[in-house]
Amino acid sequence: MHYGIISPPVPGHINPFGALGRELIRRGHRVTFFHMPDLEPRVRAQELEFVTIGHSDHPPGSLPDSLGALGKLDGMAALRFTIQAVRKTTEMVCRDAPDAIRESGVGMLLVDQTEPAGGTVAEHLGLPFVTICNALALNREPNVPPPFTSWRYGESFWARARNALGYAVSDRITAPIARVIASYRKKWGLPPHRGPEDSFSTLAQISQQPPAFDFPRRKLPGTFHYAGPFRNSTAAVVPFPWERLDGRPLIYASLGTLQNGKERIFRCFAEACDGLPAQLLITHGGGLDAQAVAALPGAPLVVSYAPQLDVLSRARLTLTHAGLNTVLDSLTQGVPLVAVPITYEQPAIAARIRWTGVGEVLPPAKLNATTLRGLIGRVLEKPVYAENARKVAQSIHAAGGVRGAADRIEKISAARAGTA
Repeated sequence: MHYGIISPPVPGHINPFGALGRELIRRGHRVTFFHMPDLEPRVRAQELEFVTIGHSDHPPGSLPDSLGALGKLDGMAALRFTIQAVRKTTEMVCRDAPDAIRESGVGMLLVDQTEPAGGTVAEHLGLPFVTICNALALNREPNVPPPFTSWRYGESFWARARNALGYAVSDRITAPIARVIASYRKKWGLPPHRGPEDSFSTLAQISQQPPAFDFPRRKLPGTFHYAGPFRNSTAAVVPFPWERLDGRPLIYASLGTLQNGKERIFRCFAEACDGLPAQLLITHGGGLDAQAVAALPGAPLVVSYAPQLDVLSRARLTLTHAGLNTVLDSLTQGVPLVAVPITYEQPAIAARIRWTGVGEVLPPAKLNATTLRGLIGRVLEKPVYAENARKVAQSIHAAGGVRGAADRIEKISAARAGTA
């Protein structure tokens, strides 16, 4: 089978798709990623095939400029910027992807849940597609708050009313994207979407979350599957100075790939850990220059990149922006967290950190070294956080991961082939 991938143009989605693609390639399939020119080196480094679309409105160099501007924003400003960027990407996918997919001979699409144009393109081409939830699952339920909020889970009338209002606000914010999709569905003779969930696959929806890292769910379709994080190795080796780990309890700090230029937050991490009986490791993904690194308080070990899972296997605590991949990698190793959620779905992921008892949360507006140091001490000193993290780790290991996800995709492919 030749699988095509439709994904957002950011590492937090590309990397899990890379792991899933490599697993399918290992089983004898082809996997091709369709996107703008700037992504080709990153995607090929994931060992996937690549077909360029979007030359006209996403020329080389446009993505780094956009991500650089985004990295300077927080909160709702970052969310609004992202919505406009997604609107442009949606237009690009609807306009250019159908011909590219058709010419490539793709037989099934794997569509990120946050890229709603992918399902519409699949319908237009008459192709089956599977929804892949690389971010927090977007499936709506009355008791589950919208994924851009820090709200707690609640079953009361007021909680449900609050959530309903939040989803209405979400629909209004994302209306520019919905309008693009609606225009192409009308052009292609497809029925209009009644709501966001109409863009999800009816064959399978496969999530990187494990079942233990979510709010209680009562209305998920039978086609929804918690698979746990998609991880496996590429041929690339990330160099790391293992000899500089000094044997003290290790605190791992990362702000992911889009928020890694937040110098103030890294400085607060370093100040809070200065003097603790632990070693702080900061990985910034190129977001800090040498001058900023030299100005960090204390003596943290600072690197641009690290082999995250390997490092976390030695860690006692993770300081994070609550990006899903860092959170899941930490919990895979049974490592508790202190989260400083910045934007996107990070507040909602942080709410699940609280709900599952695997760590503590500090909003950026309340971030200071004294408060953070107190939370670090609490999570390190109270065994319940690590115990809860190990319970989620058990759920992750039982969920099937990337192999289980590939099994489901192959099963659907085989069933479709049998009825063709």
